Amino acid sequence: MLSWIARGLLLIAGLVTGWWVAKDAVNFSAIQMTVAILIFVMVLLALALSPRRWADGVRRIFKRGD
Repeated sequence: MLSWIARGLLLIAGLVTGWWVAKDAVNFSAIQMTVAILIFVMVLLALALSPRRWADGVRRIFKRGD
């Protein structure tokens, strides 16, 4: 499951990186990983800035366990 998330992030990051850097460039992988980390941080930031929806989801998960 975690590998799917990583592959998805790297796929999107590869597409974005390919707009500015040639795919056969030596530093393509490093730039792709940097873009993937930035995308991951932006997703986490979006989740952090919507605390009410996040808290409701967490409450629902723990409520099911009772």
